[in-house]
Amino acid sequence: MRGVEHSTQYLDQLPPPAPITLHTTLPRDVADFTGRTDELARLLRAAEEGQAPVVTIHTVDGMPGVGKTALVIHAAHLLAGDYPDGQRFVRLGTHTPGAAPADPAGVLTQLLLSLGISPRNVPQSLEEKAGMWRDSLTGRRMLLILDDAASAAQVEPLLPASKDCLVLITSRRRLPDLDGASPLPLNTLPPLQAADLFIRVSRRTPTASDRSAVTQTVELCGHLPLAITLLAARLAHHRAWNIKEFTDEFATAQDRLAELEAGDRALAASFDLSYQHLTPDLQRLYRRLGLNPGPDTGPYATAALDNIPLDTARRRLNELYAAHLIDELAPRRYRLHDLLRTYARTLAQQDPSSDRGQAVTRLLDYYHHTARTADRYLSTVPHQDNAAVPPSTTAPILATRGQALVWMRAELPNLLAAAHHSATDRLPHAAALARTMAAFLDQEGHWAEAIALHQAAVHTAHTLNSPDAEAHAVLDLGWVRRRTGNSPEAGELTQRAYDLYHTLDNRLGQANALRALGLVRQMTGDYREAAQLAQRAYDVYHSLRIPVGQANALLDLCRVRRRTSDYQEAGELAQRAYGLYHSLGNRLGEANALLDLGWVRRLTGDYLEAGELAQRAYGLYHTLGNRQNEAWALLELGQINRDTRNYVAAADLLERSRARFHELGDRKGEAEALTAAGDLQAATIGPEPALATYQQALTLARLIHSPLDQAHALEGIAGCHAVSHNHREAIQSLREAIALYQRLGVAETARATDYLKQLKTALHESADRGRGKEPQR
Repeated sequence: MRGVEHSTQYLDQLPPPAPITLHTTLPRDVADFTGRTDELARLLRAAEEGQAPVVTIHTVDGMPGVGKTALVIHAAHLLAGDYPDGQRFVRLGTHTPGAAPADPAGVLTQLLLSLGISPRNVPQSLEEKAGMWRDSLTGRRMLLILDDAASAAQVEPLLPASKDCLVLITSRRRLPDLDGASPLPLNTLPPLQAADLFIRVSRRTPTASDRSAVTQTVELCGHLPLAITLLAARLAHHRAWNIKEFTDEFATAQDRLAELEAGDRALAASFDLSYQHLTPDLQRLYRRLGLNPGPDTGPYATAALDNIPLDTARRRLNELYAAHLIDELAPRRYRLHDLLRTYARTLAQQDPSSDRGQAVTRLLDYYHHTARTADRYLSTVPHQDNAAVPPSTTAPILATRGQALVWMRAELPNLLAAAHHSATDRLPHAAALARTMAAFLDQEGHWAEAIALHQAAVHTAHTLNSPDAEAHAVLDLGWVRRRTGNSPEAGELTQRAYDLYHTLDNRLGQANALRALGLVRQMTGDYREAAQLAQRAYDVYHSLRIPVGQANALLDLCRVRRRTSDYQEAGELAQRAYGLYHSLGNRLGEANALLDLGWVRRLTGDYLEAGELAQRAYGLYHTLGNRQNEAWALLELGQINRDTRNYVAAADLLERSRARFHELGDRKGEAEALTAAGDLQAATIGPEPALATYQQALTLARLIHSPLDQAHALEGIAGCHAVSHNHREAIQSLREAIALYQRLGVAETARATDYLKQLKTALHESADRGRGKEPQR
């Protein structure tokens, strides 16, 4: 209740109340009333609820211009016949320009006079007037509308006691302290209803292309009824204007708020009235919220933005929410309607530029500080972070990986917006935020966002002549390019990052770049160089005494050895990596090592241990919320079940893996899952569906320049053709696969070569049969 008292105290400073406007008949109905079916039905049920033992009260609250009064008047016209003793419409004038809210005592005087009571008989005190009003309505069926209420304290004395009366109250404020009232929060119109409103008010019959323009226009109006009505009314009075040209003009307007006016009505003026009822502290906060580059805010970010304590931020956000100047999307998550955001940003331009800059810098510092804390629990790549980050005013406690994930997921849109804002304004926060978000974006599969983010960070760091930040950003961009299958660009970027680190004599950066370059070489099948790069990275990590880096490099080397069929060494490397991760308490690293060890065990025929290891890895990934690596564990479990002929389970696991990779945009993972699914289909349901699946895998593998994945898919395609007795096509596909295997120097070469000999023999025998010859025995 402190917030309400605070507002009431401030209202005491406003000018004297305006003359009270009371109508004994309803104002005219809105001719173009559109939509609000559900809300209207709820109010119309009020007539039935009027049989309850107490007076029925409905409060309709919402932001300026949302159509509260229009809804209530429309409902009242439909209900008027149920209240034969009359209707009273009272404008309480809370948002009347130049006037304070109506005084309840004065309103009661007018209400009593409207009943025919002589002025001589109207009591003096508020309590006596309220009592006479309630007594006078006993046994009467009356509909009372109290429009634009300031507070529960203002309307409480005006409420009748008769159960046969209905009271409809509109307010820009929420009135939670009005006992017995049924609240009806009014939101903006749904898109279709908003478009219908524009069409009705504009008095036009739109074409199909016009409808598309109208849809875009009402979206730019934020689906706010007043904004739509003002804009459409202008069009209605200019019959020569074309809908498409008019809406295009609005879409490109520099100041859309200025466009939203008709005659003496303007949306900005409506917003002004709500803004003027705020205390100076709330006005300042509201202006600063307009500076927030993100789509929403919470108490911590608000505290940083306005440089206020956390409790104060919570309280002031609640006040703005109560005034319908911000919406609450989720507990403690607030946003401004797009037009209110524009309005707040316009107001903020009146503040000194230094104040605006400091407010935004505090917000960016908060995001960087907290994201860096979260990154410590998420990143698997070691890095030095010597940048001094001013401690934020307040920050949430992030003490576990789970807490870090929850915060990053909730704040992702704001972090991205903050980083791009920083890039636009050429602030160092662009590269700093990108770096702290890199691991999260990678693990969650937000690669499109990551590419845009890191590209902006590279450009900003280069512009600011910050080679260290540029090296980090280039390396992160190269990492994502590899993830999304662009190995040529990934290699170029990673080499560029290494060169920058070398110039800076940053040995840790060099090690990270060597390791990343080795991963690119793995993808392109250059296994000898991949092994050399992983070993070089390991040596640097070892010299710097960075065990997590050593473990990462060992696991990279394990994967190279597995690819080249050195299974014994691969298993030993995975076990060494696991030991290091375990000693560090690095559960993600443990899961990675377990999965790789399980992969080796499957390839050596130890399916029991392979299944146990893969299942343990999956459990850890699931606990850690790592959806990316969950997909790899599902793929491995699917292959284990396929190899052990548990075909139903294998099909389910492989499809779950493929779907997850596809959802995350991991084209390499999806290609591998498709090839594994093709192998399963070839063994169970026949060559035709398997051929289609292999071809999908081949398309993806070629797209991402992965020769090993191409070869695997081609070998599968060859098998399908062979089963269908298309031996020439089979031989052609297999020759392509063998050429790739030979270039890569992998063990699959011998197997594929033997298979090719079998296919050639089958082709010759088929040809002999076609010529009527007996095949050689």
